[in-house]
Amino acid sequence: MLKHLLIVLATTLALTGPAMAQDRLDVVATTGMIADAARVVGGDAVEVRALMGPGVDPHAYRQTRSDIVAMTRADLVLWHGLFLEAQMESFFADLGQERLVVAVADGLPRDVLVAHDDYADRFDPHVWMDPDLWALVVTEVQNALTEAQPENADLFAANAAAHMGDLAALSAYADRVLASVPEPARVLLTAHDAFNYFGAAHGFEVMGIQGISTESEAGLARISDLVDLLVDRNVGAVFVESSVSDRNVRALIEGAAARGHEVIIGGELYSDAMGPDGSYEGTYLGMIDHNVTVIARALGGTAPERGMNGLLSAGM
Repeated sequence: MLKHLLIVLATTLALTGPAMAQDRLDVVATTGMIADAARVVGGDAVEVRALMGPGVDPHAYRQTRSDIVAMTRADLVLWHGLFLEAQMESFFADLGQERLVVAVADGLPRDVLVAHDDYADRFDPHVWMDPDLWALVVTEVQNALTEAQPENADLFAANAAAHMGDLAALSAYADRVLASVPEPARVLLTAHDAFNYFGAAHGFEVMGIQGISTESEAGLARISDLVDLLVDRNVGAVFVESSVSDRNVRALIEGAAARGHEVIIGGELYSDAMGPDGSYEGTYLGMIDHNVTVIARALGGTAPERGMNGLLSAGM
């Protein structure tokens, strides 16, 4: 059925004219983070659409009919890979027979990846949580854009180089403010295991109520064990995520309160999706700046209230 739909759409495109005839490269990206990289590297040479907006969970996302039309018309489709878009993998395999489709994180060296909790042959996909690793993905985005539009290779290379400088500055800021968090307080507890690369980069112990995928369920035993940890280690703050229900986090807080231990919500973090469209937090730089600043301040570290460049929203 899917292959038939792709053939029909491809035939329609052949009759109406290919997208490549347009001046700007038509790019569709799954996540906001990939779309941001494509916009920054592509500049005025690209038109980029993200399928998954703020608050959307990529682990559970399924393509809509309008998504299928957009991707079939695109010059280039960028997806993350590493089993992040688990519900869309067979679609991309079929689409790759008709269009240029690139999984931008699949080519990362395996020695920099964190093994998946449940599958021996899979890896934690949340590499954007470490700007140094994300820089490798940006390079893959640059390569994909260059393959799709080689005449703009120099533009893409220059834009990517400039962005690498921004990513390096972000990484240095994260190192600095997170190092100010007292060592006993470097415990990051969130709704699901999206922050393993963050923890590895900055020496934080990271725990998620759910596993690497939000499709995994948190049982009562898991909640009980984490309540014990909060009480025994005197952890005072936990964090909610913009793309995951806060139900389990609030159950932890209530469980700790029943034991006489007060735990607050340290803030909302951007895990699998960026902030609102058009905002600083709706860019990759702003997403990570927000997370780093919120975590550092909530756990007793020192960080400027408005973040690295003073651009974070007031009252975050």
